Amino acid sequence: MSHFHDVTAHFWNDLVSRPAGPLAFRFLLQPLMAASLAIRDGYKDAKSGHAPYLHTMVYDKTQRSRLALEGLHAILRVMIFAAVMDAIYQLIEFGTFHPLQTVFIVIALAILPYLILRGPADRLVRWWLARSASSGHGRIQHG
Repeated sequence: MSHFHDVTAHFWNDLVSRPAGPLAFRFLLQPLMAASLAIRDGYKDAKSGHAPYLHTMVYDKTQRSRLALEGLHAILRVMIFAAVMDAIYQLIEFGTFHPLQTVFIVIALAILPYLILRGPADRLVRWWLARSASSGHGRIQHG
């Protein structure tokens, strides 16, 4: 049990030290990239009338795999960038590579921001479009 505790403590210590180390800019850049892709895709969802992304993934088993592949395709570059940057960081800082830490970083910096923000972006665009449509009625057009 002591070995497991040591490995776990080392894992979390390495993760917590990352934002203060070299390449710290990626902790801002990668979530921003994932967020911009989520907003773009949420906008597309709203314009096309698709149901909210994460809600559909959770509750509609028939669309889950299609949506998972769509989301993976949308953020694949960000995920690869996050993995490469983390590998470089680990080699600079630790002189070794820990793949599970990289998986954790990719999930935290690329996948979660995308999943969390795509639905709200969709809802915000739907609200905006509905607001624009309702305020457009009754306007006198000058022409």
